[in-house]
Amino acid sequence: MRSSVAAHGYQRARIGEVERADGWAPIRAALDVQAFGINAWTAHEPGATLIPAHDELPSGHEEIFLVTAGHARFTVGEDEFDAPSREIVFVRDPAVSRAAVAVEPDTTVLSVGATAGRAFRPRSWEVNRDVIAHLDAGRNAEAQELLLDALDRYEDRETVLFNLACVEAQLGQIDSALRHLGEAVRLRPAFAELAAGDADLEPLRADTRFAELTAGG
Repeated sequence: MRSSVAAHGYQRARIGEVERADGWAPIRAALDVQAFGINAWTAHEPGATLIPAHDELPSGHEEIFLVTAGHARFTVGEDEFDAPSREIVFVRDPAVSRAAVAVEPDTTVLSVGATAGRAFRPRSWEVNRDVIAHLDAGRNAEAQELLLDALDRYEDRETVLFNLACVEAQLGQIDSALRHLGEAVRLRPAFAELAAGDADLEPLRADTRFAELTAGG
């Protein structure tokens, strides 16, 4: 990424300079954007996923997509349509599912999102992408380091706490895992049911405190 020009109040970067190996360019995090979420997604092969199927109910975000290169195919709700280069797709309703795949190689979609009428705070999926990769590879200490660093940075703190409990359980840090799981369940009671069936929390199951935390699930 090209250097900032702090004295003049702006920064410059190319999407390719920010892009990671999985095609995600974390623009918001790379430039420390505070007012809205902004990311780019590139698929280098036709048929590859650009935007995974999701809704924005947890965040309440409106979301707008701009195809900056190539040709994408979107699915929004029950509608499926082509989106060639320079096409704009705006999804106002957070409850509506949205997804996109590449029709042409080297297709890039820029996404911007925020909640109408509310100050923006970033969401923890930014760090959880890396946390899950570390967990899947058995790199629990690295995952823990990321989560501890992110603990008070994101709006959905309960998700960071839940994943931290999973990592700590795998590391044998039972008391810390139960404490963080309890905080996560307090902030989002639905996590009790999720915890009851999560294999990463298996080391906690013999502890009576785990049964108490997941009794509602």
